[in-house]
Amino acid sequence: MASKALKFFGVGFLLLCIVGAVVAWYAYGIIYNPNIKESNNPHYIYLTNDATFDTVVKELEENDVLYDVESFKRVAGLMKYQKNIKPGKYLIDQGMNNRELVHKLRLGKQESVKVVINKVRELEKFVGAATRNIHADSAKLLKMLQDPNYLKDNNMTATSLFTEFIPDTYEFYWNTDEDAFIQKMKTEKEKFWNDDRYRKAEQKELSPYEVAVLASIVDEEAYHLDEMDEIAQVYLNRLAINMALQADPTVKFAVGDFTLKRVLNVHLEKDSPYNTYMYPGLPPGPICLPSKTALDAVLNPAKHDYLYFCAKDDFSMYHAFAKNLSQHMRNATKYQNALNKKKIFK
Repeated sequence: MASKALKFFGVGFLLLCIVGAVVAWYAYGIIYNPNIKESNNPHYIYLTNDATFDTVVKELEENDVLYDVESFKRVAGLMKYQKNIKPGKYLIDQGMNNRELVHKLRLGKQESVKVVINKVRELEKFVGAATRNIHADSAKLLKMLQDPNYLKDNNMTATSLFTEFIPDTYEFYWNTDEDAFIQKMKTEKEKFWNDDRYRKAEQKELSPYEVAVLASIVDEEAYHLDEMDEIAQVYLNRLAINMALQADPTVKFAVGDFTLKRVLNVHLEKDSPYNTYMYPGLPPGPICLPSKTALDAVLNPAKHDYLYFCAKDDFSMYHAFAKNLSQHMRNATKYQNALNKKKIFK
């Protein structure tokens, strides 16, 4: 009897070892075997700020990322991922196992995205560019930037908006919301206005706000980047002697038509604080979101004593500069004759 019992115990122990080995093999497999499908394109999943574990599973299923969804669920449970959902854009590397995938998601190791802000004239276009690659909603962001209370809380006004943002290429996390976008852009503006730029603005007796306003005019005047510093100096020369800026782009802004090829007397009669033929000094705000190049052109202008410039008659989009009115009128007549010859009357 003892030998039979021992034999029975031995068989049972062997079966237990086999079952244990199978369980261990299965557990090892669901944890460490690769579970990401091969693809010619990288796998990405996007988790919003209110994402749940069900959202994660749905994203993985809809993007056809996993060979075995159930094994991912089991490992996620073992690693308590359900209570550690972090939003963002995630690159799912091919060859990852469930443990590596859950670990990446738990730690929130998301990908950054690029947000490209360029010189624009309309707030709607700025908002469109801002939200193109992040989760922030364009309609919500536009509403916030048009809300006087929100602007006041953030030390901004409707007039100052295009002095608050610095065009550049920025890195954001995909799940950035509307307010987080604005706060980051405010931080980037503070970085741009370093001690050196402040010092240069003070030397010209301009505030950063005024630099941005003047830069917006320079940006609209200059077609070629290598002329910005020359044009900037013309306007600085005019400001220095209290001469009206007489900037055509401000008139186009005042009449609401940047497509004008010729600024005529009827346009110059537009009564607007943005009409720098009618009102001296800088306009009350920028006429576009000025580029970094234009901002730095105002801070680092060319050294000359020109007071006038007009487009060259060869339509190269370069300008002829002049020190006095008579010379300028000769240049202007050449350009006007060229426009007439091409039958461009407005």
